Amino acid sequence: MADESWRLPNSVQQLAANMQEPPSQYLLREQELLGGNLAGAEMPEPVPKIDLGLLSASNDPEEAAKLLSALKTWGFFQISNHGMEASMMDSVMTASREFFHLPLEEKKKCSNLIDGKHFQVEGYGNDQVRTQDQRLDWSDRLHLRVEPEGGRNLAHWPTHPKSFRDNLHEYALKCKRIKSDILRAMAKILKLDEDCLVNQFNSNAPTFARFNHFPPCPRPDLVLGIKPHADFPALTVLLMDKDVAGLQYLRDGTWYNVPAACDHTLLINIGLTMEVTISEPPVIFSHMKFLFLDDFRLTISRGSCR
Repeated sequence: MADESWRLPNSVQQLAANMQEPPSQYLLREQELLGGNLAGAEMPEPVPKIDLGLLSASNDPEEAAKLLSALKTWGFFQISNHGMEASMMDSVMTASREFFHLPLEEKKKCSNLIDGKHFQVEGYGNDQVRTQDQRLDWSDRLHLRVEPEGGRNLAHWPTHPKSFRDNLHEYALKCKRIKSDILRAMAKILKLDEDCLVNQFNSNAPTFARFNHFPPCPRPDLVLGIKPHADFPALTVLLMDKDVAGLQYLRDGTWYNVPAACDHTLLINIGLTMEVTISEPPVIFSHMKFLFLDDFRLTISRGSCR
Protein backbone atom coordinates (compact mmCIF):
# COMPACT_ATOMS: atom_id res chain seq x y z
CA MET A 1 0.00 0.00 0.00
CA ALA A 2 1.35 3.44 -0.93
CA ASP A 3 2.50 5.68 1.89
CA GLU A 4 -0.09 8.43 2.25
CA SER A 5 1.15 9.88 5.52
CA TRP A 6 1.41 13.24 3.71
CA ARG A 7 -2.38 13.49 3.94
CA LEU A 8 -2.18 14.06 7.68
CA PRO A 9 -1.42 17.74 8.36
CA ASN A 10 1.15 18.69 10.97
CA SER A 11 0.75 21.12 13.82
CA VAL A 12 2.46 24.26 12.54
CA GLN A 13 3.07 25.27 16.13
CA GLN A 14 5.11 22.10 16.63
CA LEU A 15 6.99 22.63 13.37
CA ALA A 16 7.88 26.18 14.34
CA ALA A 17 9.31 25.01 17.65
CA ASN A 18 11.49 22.27 16.17
CA MET A 19 12.62 23.37 12.69
CA GLN A 20 14.97 26.02 11.31
CA GLU A 21 13.42 26.00 7.82
CA PRO A 22 9.75 25.56 6.85
CA PRO A 23 9.04 22.26 5.03
CA SER A 24 8.67 22.55 1.26
CA GLN A 25 4.87 22.26 1.24
CA TYR A 26 4.63 25.58 3.11
CA LEU A 27 6.95 27.54 0.81
CA LEU A 28 5.74 30.07 -1.73
CA ARG A 29 6.20 29.16 -5.36
CA GLU A 30 8.92 30.91 -7.33
CA GLN A 31 6.43 32.86 -9.43
CA GLU A 32 4.75 34.13 -6.27
CA LEU A 33 8.03 35.40 -4.90
CA LEU A 34 8.78 37.24 -8.13
CA GLY A 35 5.29 38.38 -8.97
CA GLY A 36 4.38 40.57 -6.04
CA ASN A 37 5.49 42.43 -2.95
CA LEU A 38 5.03 40.00 -0.08
CA ALA A 39 5.63 42.73 2.46
CA GLY A 40 2.61 44.69 1.21
CA ALA A 41 2.14 48.42 0.80
CA GLU A 42 0.99 50.88 3.41
CA MET A 43 -2.64 51.91 3.07
CA PRO A 44 -3.01 55.24 1.28
CA GLU A 45 -5.48 56.40 3.93
CA PRO A 46 -6.50 55.21 7.42
CA VAL A 47 -8.83 52.22 7.71
CA PRO A 48 -12.40 53.56 7.61
CA LYS A 49 -13.68 53.78 11.19
CA ILE A 50 -17.36 54.06 12.05
CA ASP A 51 -19.05 54.80 15.37
CA LEU A 52 -21.62 51.99 15.33
CA GLY A 53 -23.47 53.23 18.40
CA LEU A 54 -24.01 56.65 16.87
CA LEU A 55 -24.95 55.17 13.50
CA SER A 56 -27.44 52.71 14.99
CA ALA A 57 -29.09 55.13 17.40
CA SER A 58 -29.69 58.05 15.04
CA ASN A 59 -28.51 57.09 11.57
CA ASP A 60 -26.09 59.99 11.95
CA PRO A 61 -25.50 61.45 8.46
CA GLU A 62 -21.74 61.69 8.92
CA GLU A 63 -21.39 58.07 10.08
CA ALA A 64 -23.77 56.91 7.34
CA ALA A 65 -21.61 58.68 4.76
CA LYS A 66 -18.52 56.96 6.16
CA LEU A 67 -20.20 53.57 5.87
CA LEU A 68 -21.31 54.21 2.30
CA SER A 69 -17.80 55.31 1.35
CA ALA A 70 -16.24 52.22 2.97
CA LEU A 71 -18.62 49.91 1.12
CA LYS A 72 -17.87 51.60 -2.21
CA THR A 73 -14.09 51.71 -1.82
CA TRP A 74 -12.55 49.09 0.46
CA GLY A 75 -15.35 46.70 1.40
CA PHE A 76 -14.18 46.63 5.01
CA PHE A 77 -14.13 49.00 7.95
CA GLN A 78 -13.50 49.24 11.68
CA ILE A 79 -16.26 49.86 14.19
CA SER A 80 -16.00 51.57 17.55
CA ASN A 81 -18.67 52.09 20.22
CA HIS A 82 -20.03 48.67 19.30
CA GLY A 83 -21.29 47.71 22.74
CA MET A 84 -18.81 44.90 23.37
CA GLU A 85 -16.87 45.37 26.56
CA ALA A 86 -13.10 45.69 26.23
CA SER A 87 -12.72 43.18 29.05
CA MET A 88 -14.75 40.60 27.09
CA MET A 89 -12.63 41.09 23.97
CA ASP A 90 -9.47 40.68 26.04
CA SER A 91 -10.88 37.57 27.69
CA VAL A 92 -11.66 35.93 24.33
CA MET A 93 -8.17 36.68 23.06
CA THR A 94 -6.58 35.43 26.28
CA ALA A 95 -8.62 32.22 26.22
CA SER A 96 -7.59 31.55 22.62
CA ARG A 97 -3.95 32.17 23.49
CA GLU A 98 -4.18 29.74 26.39
CA PHE A 99 -5.81 27.10 24.21
CA PHE A 100 -3.10 27.20 21.56
CA HIS A 101 -0.42 26.93 24.24
CA LEU A 102 -1.89 23.73 25.65
CA PRO A 103 0.02 20.47 25.01
CA LEU A 104 -0.67 19.07 21.56
CA GLU A 105 -2.43 15.98 22.93
CA GLU A 106 -4.86 18.17 24.83
CA LYS A 107 -5.66 20.23 21.72
CA LYS A 108 -6.15 17.05 19.69
CA LYS A 109 -9.17 16.25 21.86
CA CYS A 110 -10.87 18.87 19.68
CA SER A 111 -9.34 17.55 16.44
CA ASN A 112 -10.98 18.10 13.05
CA LEU A 113 -9.86 14.60 12.03
CA ILE A 114 -12.31 11.80 12.81
CA ASP A 115 -10.46 8.67 13.90
CA GLY A 116 -7.27 10.54 13.13
CA LYS A 117 -7.77 10.58 9.34
CA HIS A 118 -11.21 11.69 8.13
CA PHE A 119 -11.35 15.46 7.72
CA GLN A 120 -14.21 17.70 8.82
CA VAL A 121 -14.34 21.48 8.95
CA GLU A 122 -15.08 21.86 12.64
CA GLY A 123 -12.41 21.34 15.26
CA TYR A 124 -8.73 21.99 15.84
CA GLY A 125 -6.17 21.47 13.10
CA ASN A 126 -5.52 22.71 9.57
CA ASP A 127 -6.97 22.55 6.08
CA GLN A 128 -7.56 19.22 4.42
CA VAL A 129 -4.51 18.00 2.49
CA ARG A 130 -5.73 16.77 -0.89
CA THR A 131 -2.49 16.50 -2.93
CA GLN A 132 1.21 16.08 -2.17
CA ASP A 133 2.11 19.36 -3.87
CA GLN A 134 -0.61 21.40 -2.14
CA ARG A 135 0.74 24.60 -0.60
CA LEU A 136 -0.17 24.74 3.09
CA ASP A 137 -0.87 27.69 5.36
CA TRP A 138 1.59 28.52 8.12
CA SER A 139 -1.13 28.52 10.77
CA ASP A 140 -3.20 26.36 13.07
CA ARG A 141 -6.87 26.96 13.66
CA LEU A 142 -9.90 26.11 15.75
CA HIS A 143 -13.13 26.23 13.76
CA LEU A 144 -16.43 26.07 15.68
CA ARG A 145 -20.10 26.50 14.84
CA VAL A 146 -21.66 28.89 17.35
CA GLU A 147 -25.11 29.57 15.85
CA PRO A 148 -27.75 28.35 16.03
CA GLU A 149 -27.08 27.24 19.59
CA GLY A 150 -28.85 23.95 18.95
CA GLY A 151 -26.38 23.20 16.16
CA ARG A 152 -23.25 23.50 18.28
CA ASN A 153 -21.04 20.42 18.42
CA LEU A 154 -19.66 20.83 21.92
CA ALA A 155 -17.36 17.85 21.45
CA HIS A 156 -15.09 20.25 19.55
CA TRP A 157 -15.37 23.08 22.06
CA PRO A 158 -12.34 23.17 24.37
CA THR A 159 -12.88 22.53 28.06
CA HIS A 160 -9.54 24.18 28.84
CA PRO A 161 -9.16 26.94 29.65
CA LYS A 162 -12.31 26.67 31.72
CA SER A 163 -13.48 30.13 30.65
CA PHE A 164 -13.31 29.35 26.93
CA ARG A 165 -16.90 28.19 26.36
CA ASP A 166 -18.53 30.95 28.39
CA ASN A 167 -16.33 33.60 26.76
CA LEU A 168 -17.15 32.39 23.26
CA HIS A 169 -20.87 32.15 24.02
CA GLU A 170 -21.00 35.77 25.23
CA TYR A 171 -18.85 36.97 22.36
CA ALA A 172 -21.12 35.26 19.81
CA LEU A 173 -24.22 36.87 21.32
CA LYS A 174 -22.66 40.32 21.12
CA CYS A 175 -21.55 39.75 17.54
CA LYS A 176 -25.07 38.65 16.61
CA ARG A 177 -26.39 42.04 17.70
CA ILE A 178 -23.54 43.84 15.93
CA LYS A 179 -24.34 41.95 12.72
CA SER A 180 -27.97 43.07 12.87
CA ASP A 181 -27.01 46.70 13.57
CA ILE A 182 -24.66 46.74 10.56
CA LEU A 183 -27.19 45.14 8.22
CA ARG A 184 -29.88 47.62 9.27
CA ALA A 185 -27.49 50.53 8.74
CA MET A 186 -26.59 49.20 5.29
CA ALA A 187 -30.28 48.88 4.38
CA LYS A 188 -30.94 52.47 5.44
CA ILE A 189 -28.16 54.01 3.37
CA LEU A 190 -29.33 51.97 0.38
CA LYS A 191 -32.86 53.31 0.95
CA LEU A 192 -34.32 49.88 1.63
CA ASP A 193 -36.65 48.81 4.40
CA GLU A 194 -34.62 48.78 7.63
CA ASP A 195 -35.09 45.05 8.19
CA CYS A 196 -34.75 44.05 4.55
CA LEU A 197 -31.31 42.48 4.95
CA VAL A 198 -31.76 41.19 8.49
CA ASN A 199 -34.86 39.28 7.43
CA GLN A 200 -32.90 37.30 4.85
CA PHE A 201 -31.33 35.30 7.69
CA ASN A 202 -33.51 32.49 8.97
CA SER A 203 -33.28 31.07 12.48
CA ASN A 204 -30.95 28.29 11.33
CA ALA A 205 -28.48 30.55 9.53
CA PRO A 206 -25.05 29.26 10.60
CA THR A 207 -22.42 31.35 12.32
CA PHE A 208 -18.87 30.06 12.68
CA ALA A 209 -16.02 31.20 14.88
CA ARG A 210 -12.56 30.58 13.49
CA PHE A 211 -9.54 31.07 15.73
CA ASN A 212 -6.36 31.50 13.68
CA HIS A 213 -2.97 31.10 15.33
CA PHE A 214 0.18 32.08 13.40
CA PRO A 215 3.31 30.78 15.13
CA PRO A 216 6.55 32.74 14.60
CA CYS A 217 8.18 31.47 11.40
CA PRO A 218 11.97 31.13 10.92
CA ARG A 219 11.51 32.32 7.31
CA PRO A 220 8.46 34.60 7.21
CA ASP A 221 9.53 35.82 3.78
CA LEU A 222 8.83 32.38 2.30
CA VAL A 223 5.41 31.46 3.70
CA LEU A 224 1.86 32.76 4.01
CA GLY A 225 -0.15 32.58 7.22
CA ILE A 226 -3.31 32.13 5.13
CA LYS A 227 -3.36 31.97 1.34
CA PRO A 228 -5.06 34.79 -0.60
CA HIS A 229 -8.81 34.27 -0.46
CA ALA A 230 -12.18 35.99 -0.41
CA ASP A 231 -14.56 35.59 2.50
CA PHE A 232 -17.72 33.87 1.32
CA PRO A 233 -20.02 34.58 4.32
CA ALA A 234 -22.18 37.68 4.42
CA LEU A 235 -20.13 39.41 7.11
CA THR A 236 -16.93 38.61 8.94
CA VAL A 237 -16.29 40.18 12.35
CA LEU A 238 -12.56 40.13 13.01
CA LEU A 239 -11.06 40.50 16.48
CA MET A 240 -7.39 41.20 15.77
CA ASP A 241 -4.30 40.77 17.88
CA LYS A 242 -3.59 44.23 19.25
CA ASP A 243 0.19 43.78 19.21
CA VAL A 244 0.94 42.06 15.90
CA ALA A 245 -0.32 43.00 12.44
CA GLY A 246 -0.38 40.74 9.40
CA LEU A 247 -3.74 41.16 7.67
CA GLN A 248 -3.59 42.36 4.07
CA TYR A 249 -6.28 43.47 1.62
CA LEU A 250 -6.10 43.42 -2.17
CA ARG A 251 -7.31 46.53 -3.97
CA ASP A 252 -6.72 47.40 -7.62
CA GLY A 253 -3.93 44.84 -7.89
CA THR A 254 -2.02 45.97 -4.77
CA TRP A 255 -1.85 44.25 -1.39
CA TYR A 256 -2.17 46.71 1.49
CA ASN A 257 -1.18 46.13 5.12
CA VAL A 258 -3.93 46.61 7.70
CA PRO A 259 -2.53 48.00 10.97
CA ALA A 260 -3.09 46.15 14.23
CA ALA A 261 -6.19 47.28 16.15
CA CYS A 262 -4.98 48.50 19.53
CA ASP A 263 -8.12 50.40 20.59
CA HIS A 264 -10.63 47.55 20.92
CA THR A 265 -12.23 48.22 17.58
CA LEU A 266 -13.58 45.35 15.50
CA LEU A 267 -12.91 44.96 11.79
CA ILE A 268 -15.90 44.15 9.57
CA ASN A 269 -15.37 42.54 6.18
CA ILE A 270 -18.17 42.38 3.63
CA GLY A 271 -18.16 38.86 2.20
CA LEU A 272 -19.03 37.56 -1.25
CA THR A 273 -22.58 36.73 -0.22
CA MET A 274 -23.16 40.42 0.48
CA GLU A 275 -21.21 41.70 -2.49
CA VAL A 276 -22.86 44.80 -3.92
CA THR A 277 -22.21 47.21 -6.71
CA ILE A 278 -23.25 50.73 -5.84
CA SER A 279 -23.75 53.50 -8.38
CA GLU A 280 -25.40 56.86 -8.00
CA PRO A 281 -28.13 56.52 -9.11
CA PRO A 282 -29.33 53.81 -8.93
CA VAL A 283 -28.29 51.35 -6.25
CA ILE A 284 -27.76 47.89 -7.73
CA PHE A 285 -27.30 44.63 -5.84
CA SER A 286 -25.00 42.38 -7.84
CA HIS A 287 -26.86 39.21 -8.85
CA MET A 288 -29.38 39.83 -6.05
CA LYS A 289 -27.11 37.90 -3.73
CA PHE A 290 -28.69 39.51 -0.70
CA LEU A 291 -31.65 37.19 -1.15
CA PHE A 292 -29.64 34.16 -0.14
CA LEU A 293 -27.84 35.18 3.04
CA ASP A 294 -27.18 32.11 5.12
CA ASP A 295 -23.81 32.55 6.74
CA PHE A 296 -21.96 34.76 9.19
CA ARG A 297 -18.46 34.34 10.54
CA LEU A 298 -16.57 35.50 13.61
CA THR A 299 -12.82 35.33 13.19
CA ILE A 300 -10.36 35.73 16.03
CA SER A 301 -6.77 36.05 14.81
CA ARG A 302 -3.65 36.29 16.92
CA GLY A 303 0.00 36.40 16.10
CA SER A 304 1.34 36.55 12.57
CA CYS A 305 4.20 35.38 10.41
CA ARG A 306 3.76 38.24 7.97
